[in-house]
Amino acid sequence: MAPSGKMVILSAKKRERNNFNRLFPLYEHVNYEILWTMKTIVFATNNAHKLEEVRAIISGEIKILSLPDIGCHDDIPETSGTLEGNALQKARYVKAHFDYDCFADDTGLEVEVLNGEPGVRSARYAGNGHDSNANVEKLLRALEGEKNRNARFRTVIALIINGQELFYEGIVNGQITAYRRGEGGFGYDPVFMPDGIDETFAELGAGIKNKISHRAIATCKLATWLKQHAD
Repeated sequence: MAPSGKMVILSAKKRERNNFNRLFPLYEHVNYEILWTMKTIVFATNNAHKLEEVRAIISGEIKILSLPDIGCHDDIPETSGTLEGNALQKARYVKAHFDYDCFADDTGLEVEVLNGEPGVRSARYAGNGHDSNANVEKLLRALEGEKNRNARFRTVIALIINGQELFYEGIVNGQITAYRRGEGGFGYDPVFMPDGIDETFAELGAGIKNKISHRAIATCKLATWLKQHAD
């Protein structure tokens, strides 16, 4: 269990390795001299794609633990009507039940002509099954014949650390394409083309997307704060 109000800082003392292995068995064979000097914090998400993206964006000085890493296999509620509310709800849940400082995010695709929809319900736009293909198909049908295809991706990250609750936002403006393009990414990536680029997120590939995306912008703000303040 993490000390209350403290970021988990892993000690390099050899006598603590057995306890470390018990808590984090996935890292049994890693280089301890590197890992134990890294700041470690929990990302409160069950979305493997998001976890992979954030781990790729934050590298080197900060180790991101997943929910399974801390023994959390709960379906964390997301019942707020805003991205900020959902992100904070998830972070508070982990803090309350597992006593880890952590962060959580929520992301929405906001389409201008649809008055900001699907927005906070982006993952459940076509129903509660979190079916990405169905969500994309519903969106394309809603925009069929529409000339105004302006949209934006917006990510909000809520961080709980040392008794503080902080927010970081990332926004990327773009257009919804008329059909799917590209095989990479996830969610609405095949139909979202960021402004100034003639490719969808799915066509760009993870290397480029992770430098310019809404999640990258918010995550970089988070990482900057952690590196400066979470000692």
